[in-house]
Amino acid sequence: MHSISSEVHPAPPAGEGRSVPVLYAGNARVFDGMVISLLSMLRHHRGPLNVFLFTMDLRDVSPDFAPVTEAQRRYLEELCRGTNPASRVTLTDVGSLYRQTLLHAPNQDTQYTPYTFLRLFADRFPILPDRLIYLDTDTVLCGDIARLYEQELGDAEFAGVRDRYGCRFFGLNYLNAGVLLLNLAKIRQTGLFRRALEACARKKIFLSDQTALNRCAARKKVLPRRFNEQKAVRGDTVIRHFSMTIVWFPRFHTQNVKPWQVERVHDILHVTEFDDILNDYLSRRPHFPAV
Repeated sequence: MHSISSEVHPAPPAGEGRSVPVLYAGNARVFDGMVISLLSMLRHHRGPLNVFLFTMDLRDVSPDFAPVTEAQRRYLEELCRGTNPASRVTLTDVGSLYRQTLLHAPNQDTQYTPYTFLRLFADRFPILPDRLIYLDTDTVLCGDIARLYEQELGDAEFAGVRDRYGCRFFGLNYLNAGVLLLNLAKIRQTGLFRRALEACARKKIFLSDQTALNRCAARKKVLPRRFNEQKAVRGDTVIRHFSMTIVWFPRFHTQNVKPWQVERVHDILHVTEFDDILNDYLSRRPHFPAV
């Protein structure tokens, strides 16, 4: 039985001088999402950011799976330093660990790319701090990222928001893994990520790494919806997550609209509240590093 942590310990402040650590994972094709997410983050947070990028080269599996490049890392670092010169961006190749663990596992070929698993290797890298935010690349900030970082974790291994659909089918406290506040110090003690990876390597799991995290967690904390809004922005929203949605009427189907698909954001989702960020992104896009 997995429990929800309620023990209270004060979180470290993330003021103007304290760096907020954020992890993204992906390949070169989601660089646009990283730019949009960081542009929105910089709009609301003036303090330094310590951004980590996990990537790998899997072009032997698919030509689409090219890694994030050093030129792209430099671009993101220059973007962050334009707001705060103390910010930095670190690129890490996680390919060898993925190949040793999951390359031929039953969960490699799903609707999601293999890069979704890379966050589960975060405990293996001492460069990552004991407390860390993980964000999917389809997240856009509506408020200060420090508000998430300063949430109390207690002895929970991680904190997250209930999954919009999963909490109806897999249990009330089934959490969405697209926005996570990670207690890496605790995870390194409990071996949560290693057990989740082992589960994904053994057999096919629906929503593989997300479900494995929820099943294997000893203690997790449920955060308010505002930290991972999966439907529509509300007055208190801090992070809007453009995750897959289900359309029930007039015809049942799923739709997966990402922030960098600007026309679809307007025409399908009818979302316009991020137009300032998206216009900034579009003006920069012709100058992105060549892949």
